[in-house]
Amino acid sequence: QVQPVESGGGSVQAGGSLTLSCKISGYASGTFCMAWFRQAPGKEREGVAAIDKDGSTYYADSVKGRFTISQDNASRKTVFLQMNSLKPEDTAIYYCAAEARWELPSRPGDSNEYPYWGQGTQVTVSS
Repeated sequence: QVQPVESGGGSVQAGGSLTLSCKISGYASGTFCMAWFRQAPGKEREGVAAIDKDGSTYYADSVKGRFTISQDNASRKTVFLQMNSLKPEDTAIYYCAAEARWELPSRPGDSNEYPYWGQGTQVTVSS
């Protein structure tokens, strides 16, 4: 059973920073492409960032230059999302997702590309 587990959410004022972490548990081997999605109240889930085994990355336009996705190069089963210059519109539940593949999928920001999902962690940015 592949299970991503998120941590690191919380509340911060606009302009502040937070770092989210996600670790895949329950699976001893395999290569995973991992991603972060978010869903704000009343809005659809949107892809935020993704990273593959070789370190290739994807970012949504709304977070480019502010968010950075990285991974634990030793295990490549832990991914981080460094979020800087946070805005109130970044407020959402952030979900970690994973797919057992080597490279980024053709649509890395599409939730349908990822079969494994975490429970989510709340990020709240106040103005």
